[in-house]
Amino acid sequence: MKIILDSHSGVPIYIQLKEKIKLAIATGEYQPEERLPTVRQLAVDLKINPNTVSRVYSALEQEGILATRQGRGTFVRDNIDVCEEKVRGENLERIIENFLCEIHQLGYEIEHVQKKILELSQRTNKCN
Repeated sequence: MKIILDSHSGVPIYIQLKEKIKLAIATGEYQPEERLPTVRQLAVDLKINPNTVSRVYSALEQEGILATRQGRGTFVRDNIDVCEEKVRGENLERIIENFLCEIHQLGYEIEHVQKKILELSQRTNKCN
């Protein structure tokens, strides 16, 4: 997987990396039981501090998404369906929160937006 981080986005590198790994798992780029790059290798590849990578791996392990095996590395857990569903749910929440913030900033009322979403969803299904 090619991870690209944006140091100018205003989003901390730690959060960007965590989200990129979770997205790679949710989209199937990382498969169950697949070994991730070592902390040191990923830090070198991304030109970031190894402590940042280690912190991300630890957080994802605590969330039940990754598993570290002593002397063997860090792997995607085999309960990928649970992980995928969790990551997909988190991504959906993030997308909706961003959407709601944007429409609020533009001054739209939620009722108007709901009506427009229903109208568009009945008229088209472009993402198939």
